[in-house]
Amino acid sequence: MYETMLVIRRYEETLAQVYLEGKLPPHIQQGLAFDIASGPVPGEMHLAAGQEPVAVGVCAHLSEADTVVGTHRPHHFAIAKGVPLDRMTAEIFGKVTGLGRGKGGHMHLFDPAHRFSCSGIVGASLPPACGAALAAKLTASQAIAVAFFGEGAANQGTFHEALNLAGLWRLPVVFVCEDNRWAISVAKDKATAIASNAERASAYGIAGIAVGQNDAIAVYEAAAQAVERARSGGGATLIEVKTDRYFGHFQGDAEVYRPKTEVSELRQHDPIPALAASLRRRKLLDDTLDHNIHQRAEARVAAAFEFARGSLYPAASEAMDHVFA
Repeated sequence: MYETMLVIRRYEETLAQVYLEGKLPPHIQQGLAFDIASGPVPGEMHLAAGQEPVAVGVCAHLSEADTVVGTHRPHHFAIAKGVPLDRMTAEIFGKVTGLGRGKGGHMHLFDPAHRFSCSGIVGASLPPACGAALAAKLTASQAIAVAFFGEGAANQGTFHEALNLAGLWRLPVVFVCEDNRWAISVAKDKATAIASNAERASAYGIAGIAVGQNDAIAVYEAAAQAVERARSGGGATLIEVKTDRYFGHFQGDAEVYRPKTEVSELRQHDPIPALAASLRRRKLLDDTLDHNIHQRAEARVAAAFEFARGSLYPAASEAMDHVFA
């Protein structure tokens, strides 16, 4: 989990830098505006640095047969589920070697081989996860499904519809709410009537677990209960994790809605060095191993971006291929 978290963090930080390439025209003062359509990675970009514990703590329990449905902020989930870093990066760059031949981009990563998908629509992860869970139940498979979503999505109709079906049909599904306190720019206490969404589980006859800290081990332990419940026929679980979003809602977000010192204060409790310290206390990590893990993470990320930059764009002649309306 520690190594995967390092890969995710390095990946997100690298992508944050690459994304700005070509988006700051010389005649515009840097930091005031940028051209969202320019550069090697056009379009919006949503990064999840700080939220790594949610992805790794849950996905550590999953097999290749299990389904994960992510959000518009999807990279940490994809990496934790085992989606190839090179093909995912190529997709984000819009290259033909990408997961969707460069036609989906970063909010629409689909990898059937690793049973991973995501969507740009808020709250869209829950119903497909129920579908995958229903398929597993009807075929007597041991597979389960996981839906990740933000606390803002917990106020969408899809949340309540999905939890109701999961409770009614005892589906092998785990719903994981990332509570980073900001639904784009709306504070949680301005939009949600209760302090913990985990309490909503009881309304639909399913288990609810609240993880009150941004800690990989705490998430892992909570997910262990939920995954075991799903695999053994015990039905669904709703897990809510208090986590931290270090970047804005999207790259270029001025974040005027956040207290100016919030991110710096959150970073003082960074979950990655916290996990490293825990491993050191248990004598599971020393300087040499830590260095090697960092080197491997750096190498993986560098190779993925090199692969993406060196890949070709789709030919204009295939613009209407592999799409539907």
